Formats: sequence, structure tokens, C-alpha cells
Amino acid sequence: MRRILIIDDEDDIREVAALSLEATVGWQILTASSGAAGIEIATAEQPDAILMDVMMPEVDGPTTFRIMQENPTIAHIPVLLLTAKVQGVDQRRFAGLGVNGILFKPFDPLTLAQQISDILGWKEGSPDSLPPLPSS
Repeated sequence: MRRILIIDDEDDIREVAALSLEATVGWQILTASSGAAGIEIATAEQPDAILMDVMMPEVDGPTTFRIMQENPTIAHIPVLLLTAKVQGVDQRRFAGLGVNGILFKPFDPLTLAQQISDILGWKEGSPDSLPPLPSS
């Protein structure tokens, strides 16, 4: 089972993302409300991937990502940025950081796992890898 760390300062975003990933593909979800808390959890728990907001108070997502890249115990963990900024210049700046991917807010809770799986090359997030529904 995949373990995903969601780092976002907005409670609603964390909750919707966590519920959608748990319900649609059964992933275990860890959450953090700040970059500093996210770094602590990532170091202790070693999740399979991190979904992190770009705009957060104190330390933003790109800065948190750079700090993570300097820590050899978590630098290998794939990071996807979650952002409401859809301008091309912002997308290029985020992609230039070396993150594994960028997802946009608002996201579709029903396809979030598929988007993450597609970006990271995971097969189990695809609809054909889900267990069959019980027949009635």
C-alpha cells in the first residue's frame, strides 16, 4: 500500500485530498499543515510520495522542497506540487525546481490518485488496477 504525505496549510484541502486518495485507491495518508512539520513527518515516516502546496505561510512549498533536497534521508522521495497558479511562467519556475510534477487546484478528487500515479509511473492508481466492484 502506498503512503502519501500531504503538506498544505489549508485544512479543507488536506482533508479532501486525503479522503479521495483513501477512498479511491486505499492509500495510507499522512498530513502536515506546514513545511517544517512535513519535513519532520517525511524524515520519520518515509512516505512513497509527497503532495505539497506551493503557497504556505512562513516557508512556502518551493523552499520546503529545496530544504528536503539537502536532506539525504528524504531527498529521494518524489514531490508533486499542488498550486492554484496556472500561468505558464509559474509552471516553468516550479518545473525548474526539479519536482516530479505539478497538480492544479482545484483538483478533481475522483481523479487525483490517477494523476499522481500517472506522473510517478505507478500502475495501481489506474482504474483497471482497482479491485472489482461486488456484483449485486
